[in-house]
Amino acid sequence: MPGYGAEERALFEDDATKLYEEVCQHGGIASSDYRIAEDGELRPAFDLLVEMGLLGYDTEQELWVPEDPTGVQSRVVSPLSQQAAKLLSESSQWNSAFSSLAQSWRRAPQASASGSITYLRGTAITSFLEQLLAECEEEMLTAQPQAGRDPRHLAKAALRDIALLESGASMRTLYQHSARRSSFTHKYVAAVTARGAEVRTLDEFFNRMIVVDHRVAVIPHQEQVGVAVIVREPAVVDYLVDVFERSWERGRPFTNRETSLLKDIAAEQRAMTMRMLIEGHSDPVSAKRLGVSPRTYAGYVADLKTEYDAETRFQLGYTMGRMGVSGHEEVTISEPDDDSTEPVD
Repeated sequence: MPGYGAEERALFEDDATKLYEEVCQHGGIASSDYRIAEDGELRPAFDLLVEMGLLGYDTEQELWVPEDPTGVQSRVVSPLSQQAAKLLSESSQWNSAFSSLAQSWRRAPQASASGSITYLRGTAITSFLEQLLAECEEEMLTAQPQAGRDPRHLAKAALRDIALLESGASMRTLYQHSARRSSFTHKYVAAVTARGAEVRTLDEFFNRMIVVDHRVAVIPHQEQVGVAVIVREPAVVDYLVDVFERSWERGRPFTNRETSLLKDIAAEQRAMTMRMLIEGHSDPVSAKRLGVSPRTYAGYVADLKTEYDAETRFQLGYTMGRMGVSGHEEVTISEPDDDSTEPVD
């Protein structure tokens, strides 16, 4: 039986299926039917059904009659499934072959000479990251600002990061404090920390960043959405690693749920809300910098109004200024002593 592609399937799904159902309903179709004549409107569909063995000719009745499609289905679908399996295997082998070439190119002198900073857009970013993380040998550093990551992306990231950890590499991730409010993030953190990853949270806003083996950094373009900047210049990568390390030292272990630490985190978010108000940032900007929704940020402001007995933001700012409140007051740091990963709220 010949192979069948998308064009034959389209004809089969439309005209051929309707013709077959009509033949089944009437018990056959006369060979003299004008619709299946050489220039008939249903001739292509008729020829396909005959070729596939779904119509057979009954010489006694001089009719084309329907045949059981079960056997035909296996003869059509099985070769396609086998072909798909071969293509998947071939694709995997090609991927491995190109992986070794990519590693050789990165080690070559001309790799650095051709550009230590490159730009990727759209789906090319995902493909590059998958390949880059597959080659990670020592450590991956990630900074993930804001909460509310897509649960599907988190689930996919968990599988990818678990594979990285099980290969022997280490991983450290920074979130903002607001990530502690996400049950999906808690599940992700529980999965990766169980395999040795470290996750901390920080009150302040920071940019997204991934650094692999202290040799390649991936950061977002500051002006163009959907564009990633790939950095291979050792001095710049070292600088980004240093920025990460400084933030990491100030971070709080995600898995720590000690009451005093949670109070400290709440105090840090409260202090940052004060700074946003005093500096005059808009609600959307302030919410983004805290990594929360505008609605949650409005709740923070409402709490401050109640605390300082103010009816408007102007009154709130005036009262805080008169009292010498700046939002930079020192917050007591609690020592971690608990490894639970249950959500804060």
